[in-house]
Amino acid sequence: MSGDEKSMVSKEMEILIRVLKEYQSSQTEPSVEGMRDGLNQLASMARLPKDVKCEPVDAGGTPAEWITTPGVVSQRVILYLHGGGYVGGSIETHRDLVARISRVSKARILIIDYRLAPEHPFPAGLEDAVAAYRWLVSTEGIKPDNLIVAGDSAGGGLTVATLVKLRDEGVALPAAAICLSPWTDLANTGESVKSKAEIDPFITPEGGELMAKLYLKDTDPRNPLASPLYASLQGLPPMFVQVGTSEILLDDSVRLAERAKAAGVNVKLDIWEDMIHVFAAFAGFVPESREAIERIGEFIRNLFT
Repeated sequence: MSGDEKSMVSKEMEILIRVLKEYQSSQTEPSVEGMRDGLNQLASMARLPKDVKCEPVDAGGTPAEWITTPGVVSQRVILYLHGGGYVGGSIETHRDLVARISRVSKARILIIDYRLAPEHPFPAGLEDAVAAYRWLVSTEGIKPDNLIVAGDSAGGGLTVATLVKLRDEGVALPAAAICLSPWTDLANTGESVKSKAEIDPFITPEGGELMAKLYLKDTDPRNPLASPLYASLQGLPPMFVQVGTSEILLDDSVRLAERAKAAGVNVKLDIWEDMIHVFAAFAGFVPESREAIERIGEFIRNLFT
């Protein structure tokens, strides 16, 4: 290994970063089609183990899927909100990540196909997430104390926005929130948007601007339900935030954790040197990603013991 700062990164992660960079540079300009295709291509590399059970369901009007692994505690449930910049991603693109989280947490996971922009801009996705949570509690009879809301990237921001909305509506909140590289500021004001632009192999500032514009349409980028960094976070449950230092959304996680702590929320901020956006999603290929999944599992198991 070389003696530079990247020496701490596994060979597998180095290869992944190189592949992502090559794909990024092949895109002449950001587009919805390019983002959707890229996520679908990444998902096609994963092979779901045969012991993972996938059961389609209608979750309060939103298409969803129960993902279950052997030995889960049936009343322990995670509502999962996938990433994709509010314009891409699906149940299909996130099955592998969700199945791995189910395995380490011993929880059933409901992942939903919330509506996406530009076809369905804000607040469509938020409405779907809130409806799915209410469905889990009222129809499925899951106690909020046994429920976690989790998500990555846009889904991580949506996780916090969902909790804020539920709190404001007087709905009993879940036991915790898990946010993987959450996008919490659609105004894209974090310093890392500029300072990490050269090293982030996944998201470009231009891509972030396009996704925000398509999702927000005429909404103020500082609307607290679109950008929960600007929301009051008082009364929210414990939060686990995982992020890498090689991503433009680093400051979205750091500032979220700071604001949540200041509001009295119990927050664990898990920062990984030289890791990329939602690096836990690459556990099929990268050792750091598998370790990251274990950290998520540890947080969940500690919560329920």
